[in-house]
Amino acid sequence: MSTHKAAGKASQHVSPAGKRLGIKKSDGSKVTPGMIIIRQRGSQIRLGRGVAMGRDHTIYAVVKGVVKFGKKLGRKFVGVVTK
Repeated sequence: MSTHKAAGKASQHVSPAGKRLGIKKSDGSKVTPGMIIIRQRGSQIRLGRGVAMGRDHTIYAVVKGVVKFGKKLGRKFVGVVTK
């Protein structure tokens, strides 16, 4: 048995904190203006009606309504439907 721990790179590795990306409001959720719907890296999910995109590709609601997800020509979209 060794008397000291090995000093390799593996023992020095520290993982960075997660960025909490992903869908924050599901399909059918009620939202008000300013509520974040999706946090993403790049525009994987595109904009529909009633939403806008921030500098970091965050999608948020600009009108009061219900979140709706959909697909069109193989691309994913999200929007807010007003009642």
